[in-house]
Amino acid sequence: MKLAKKKRFWNTVDVAEAESGFVIQLDGRTVKTPEKRDLLLPTRKAAELVAQEWDDTSGELDPTAMPATRWANVSVDKMGGQMAAVVDMLAAYGENDLLCYRATHPQELIARQAAFWDAPLQWASQTFEAPLLVTSGVIPVEQPNQSVANLRQAVETFDPFELAAFHDLVQISGSLVLALAVARQHMVAEQAWDVARVDENWQIEHWGVDDEAAEAAELKRQAFLLSEELLLSVRKTLH
Repeated sequence: MKLAKKKRFWNTVDVAEAESGFVIQLDGRTVKTPEKRDLLLPTRKAAELVAQEWDDTSGELDPTAMPATRWANVSVDKMGGQMAAVVDMLAAYGENDLLCYRATHPQELIARQAAFWDAPLQWASQTFEAPLLVTSGVIPVEQPNQSVANLRQAVETFDPFELAAFHDLVQISGSLVLALAVARQHMVAEQAWDVARVDENWQIEHWGVDDEAAEAAELKRQAFLLSEELLLSVRKTLH
């Protein structure tokens, strides 16, 4: 986004229906992407989320405070020509999913990982016919080719807007399985976040809170929850 050091220059923010979606208008003028395309959203809900960021802006524009706008810009400008590459990159998480790598000790942590992580893996196995192998330690385990392929097929169902939001669900959590569970509404993002944070939460319980790490984790949590909201905002049918 080329918004840095620009100040608010508009008075009104509106969502307007266009021929194939919805646009955001500032004083009646349609917002453009960095590549000068109309910032066209597929649903009114998605457009309203983006419009709210523009309406909340006062003083200088801060791109870091406008994540929905950044997501929309990426979806319109970048995703169309990079879909296959993004699908490949996200599907690769299925080969090394967070949920498959378990602690070797202590027993308390091993039990907690199993309690939180076995169920999502079982869901993925049943839903996508994609059983994944579990291992202890960090040495990579080779996953069944058909399981990886089936998970990739699930990722291929997303349109550019969904895929841009799904990208963040995967990268923030480190788990393709958890991201798919959120996307399929099998699990809400808040629950998936807690599941992804089993190791970190165990460390906090035993060693205390590191303020800097906690602040960084909260930013990631907020981004994770927003990614779910953005993905669902463009959802017309349940995949």
